[in-house]
Amino acid sequence: MDKPVNLSMRDYLVRTLAVKMMVSEKVIDQVIVHQFSEANNALRDNDSIEISGFGKLFFNRKKAVKKMETMLRQKAALERQLVNPETTEHKRSIAHQKIISLTANIEQLKPRIND
Repeated sequence: MDKPVNLSMRDYLVRTLAVKMMVSEKVIDQVIVHQFSEANNALRDNDSIEISGFGKLFFNRKKAVKKMETMLRQKAALERQLVNPETTEHKRSIAHQKIISLTANIEQLKPRIND
């Protein structure tokens, strides 16, 4: 059975598993959310996690440092855009939202890099 174009992979998996296992979609969705949340928490606390039947995931410190540098550059560019008098209000609003998102990502990554 092929995935319909209008469904996300997650929605497709939820629907397919719900039918095959005869369990409600809500329960399947909650299990998926819980599993990914716990895997994310485990990876945050450790440098690697192993998911049975899938593989082992590692936290790559070098890539994290490069990602941090990229995010800091993007944040600085967006902050310059905010103070530029030629920037339209719409672009300011978009830049502000992106800065909030980048700041959250930076704060989440900072403790991992500084360990």
